[in-house]
Amino acid sequence: MRVPLSWLREYVDLPAGETGRDVAARLVRAGLEVETVEQLGGDLKGPLVVGEVLSIEELAGFKKPIRHCFVNVGDANGTGEPQEIVCGATNFKVGDKVVVVLPGAVLPGPFPIAARQTYGHTSAGMICSARELGMGDDHHGILVLESHLEPGTDAVELLQLVDEVLDIAVTPDRGYCLSMRGVAREAAAAYGLPLADPALLDVPPANAFGYPVKVADPVGCDRFVARTVTGVDPAAPSPIWLQRRLQKSGIRPISLTVDITNYVMLEVGQPLHAYDRSRVDGPILVRRAEDGEILTTLDGVKRKLSTEDLLICDNSGPIGLAGVMGGATTEIVDPVLDPETGEVTGSTEIVIEAAHFDPVSVARTAKRHKLPSEASKRFERGVDPEATRAAAQRAVDLLVLIAGGTAEEGVTDIAAPHPVRTITIAADLPDRVAGTGYGRETVTRRLQEVGCSVIGADVLEVTPPSWRPDLTDPYDLAEEVIRLEGYDNVPARMPNVPPGRGLTEAQRFHRRTGVALAAAGYVEINAYPFLGEAAFDALGLAKDDPRRRTVKLVNPLNDEEPALRTTLLPGLLGALRRNIGRGNTDLALFETGTVFLPKPELSVAPRLSVEHRPTDAELAELDAALPDQPRRVAVALAGERLPSGWWGKGGPAGWADAVEAARTVARAANIELTVRQAQHAPWHPGRCAELLVNGRVVGHAGELHPRVVKALHLPDRTSAMEIDLDALIADGVQKVSGPGVSAYPVATQDVALIVDAAVPAAEVESALRDGAGELLEAIRLFDVFTGEQAGEGKKSLAYNLRFRAVDRTLTADEASAARESAVAAATARTGAVLRGV
Repeated sequence: MRVPLSWLREYVDLPAGETGRDVAARLVRAGLEVETVEQLGGDLKGPLVVGEVLSIEELAGFKKPIRHCFVNVGDANGTGEPQEIVCGATNFKVGDKVVVVLPGAVLPGPFPIAARQTYGHTSAGMICSARELGMGDDHHGILVLESHLEPGTDAVELLQLVDEVLDIAVTPDRGYCLSMRGVAREAAAAYGLPLADPALLDVPPANAFGYPVKVADPVGCDRFVARTVTGVDPAAPSPIWLQRRLQKSGIRPISLTVDITNYVMLEVGQPLHAYDRSRVDGPILVRRAEDGEILTTLDGVKRKLSTEDLLICDNSGPIGLAGVMGGATTEIVDPVLDPETGEVTGSTEIVIEAAHFDPVSVARTAKRHKLPSEASKRFERGVDPEATRAAAQRAVDLLVLIAGGTAEEGVTDIAAPHPVRTITIAADLPDRVAGTGYGRETVTRRLQEVGCSVIGADVLEVTPPSWRPDLTDPYDLAEEVIRLEGYDNVPARMPNVPPGRGLTEAQRFHRRTGVALAAAGYVEINAYPFLGEAAFDALGLAKDDPRRRTVKLVNPLNDEEPALRTTLLPGLLGALRRNIGRGNTDLALFETGTVFLPKPELSVAPRLSVEHRPTDAELAELDAALPDQPRRVAVALAGERLPSGWWGKGGPAGWADAVEAARTVARAANIELTVRQAQHAPWHPGRCAELLVNGRVVGHAGELHPRVVKALHLPDRTSAMEIDLDALIADGVQKVSGPGVSAYPVATQDVALIVDAAVPAAEVESALRDGAGELLEAIRLFDVFTGEQAGEGKKSLAYNLRFRAVDRTLTADEASAARESAVAAATARTGAVLRGV
């Protein structure tokens, strides 16, 4: 909402020295979001005056039209003589009143003006367009003023070129601030000044002579006011003050009737619609659309209507989408000049509609037809239903005043009964919420400034005003008191933390996971949790893959990504691709976050009351309606893992680095991870590792499939890992302690075993570890050999075993016995044969 300061002063008598920034600071303190304060005409300097065109000489011989003019500027030039000006515009004639800037002046830009020789003549000034004056983007021709203005009149004041405009970002709960009336109310409260409410007008009562209207859907439309004005002069232009206020508010002037409806909407907050009565066929009917109905809206688009759309109709059918946009068949006809007779034809009989529509219905219709408008923006946030009569009266008064129309005596006012909303609030509730003492008198005064009626002492009965549909419970009222008293006056106190609380073991583990991966050289990212079928196709997932079963959003940010993720890989690989596209070739990324797995049976979450804390049963019902949300961690690597340099060639990232990342996560949980070969999309079938804990699969790691790499435009050999953190610690988080340090020497033993090629190395290692017993400190696979010496279908695995005791030096016999026990266990479980035996 753009709020000109000069217009705001009409409703609140602000101190003379208050600047736009001062007012913005007060409004921000009251809880409004003032984004900018625009200075209009800050670099404008006169003389800038009204001029009358006395003569025009068309100069020939140039590529574009050039006119040599003499203009009467009164005494503004100091001589009273006509001003000689050369101009290239052709939309003005002799006798027109125009805006003239004289030498020595400065136009917005800044653009200084001086007399100069051009096209063989002296041009002592300039005849201005609206854009040159900073009045908008219209640069199609010269700005022609009203004919009654006197030459030499100061145009700066006439056109209100110097002003300040506050740009306010209105939040959805403060729809009343999408009007000068609403912002003025906030300014009046912020300064402690009275408000001149523009909606306080004398309005005649409803009678039987008004334009006939029938409301078939009182839920969708609970208030409809119609007024008629006849004898409107179609040639009457919008006065300068009206056009300037619209321009400063960000609305382009169109025609007098349309400008008036827009002006009243900005002033009072009530959207209006004007119909050409001669084009309306019979009574007006408000109803829901029927199947197959079509409406051509004012933008010229034919729209297929939904049965949920609320319509304004006449005997011919739909003539408008209620609260969104009118129809083309009844729009106000633009004035047309007959060149032969000089007469102007256009709409002369106007029906003004001021109605109150259901916010949800308007919002859904605007979204369904992708047709946001200034009217729908206000209706869907909540409009004051009691302002309809005043808004219609204001529009009628302006049409009578400016266009010479006559207001008909008939007044149509159809209103559905409205129950009175009363909220009971303890007088000390704002004190308890803010942790400070306001007192009953302050609470009552602030609520009355909002527009509430308040009765009572210790317990207050509060009736919110009709323009505040957002005030529904005691805490809304407490917030109003606190914000008007100033959020900066709320004392800052640290909360008392009860003893014995802190992070859970699972939370500590999640933190350790991130720290461990960051220490290993990975960079954390946070991707959007949304995806579509294209992401699954790129990963090469089968049609029946359970990861394709997703939770879909009713209101997605992007129609192509309507589902919540079931895997972290699409977002992680997308971030990898974007970084590579920007020249970062060596990358190691990780992300921790939840995935969303739908439950077999779909249930709907209940709507809980805000009047009390949910019961355990209600909380259980909420949890049952939610999808499963396990926490996972994933990594992605591309490029060099060890950088190249003067010291030599680096090492590329590969599947082994992805597996090691999984081991890093497992070490953070103090859990032993088993790794074995597997096949699982989107990994390469020959370079994919399955990650297990106690025989339970918790994730996968390895090199991505070449088809996936190609589909996602990633470098060759890109590797990734994804592991389920909740499954990893399903048996509980093991407390992590520092490694023990023994003062006794280590005993090292090597062992080489021949096994079948199909036997996983992890299985052999597990057997060796179990057989070696508690003296085994570490085990490492350092060689894998296949060939004739190993035998056909066989492979040789060489392990380094480290033995150490914490209380003594091991003897050679003890180390050898432990080694033999490890080999025996491997032989029994895997059929291994000691190499060389």
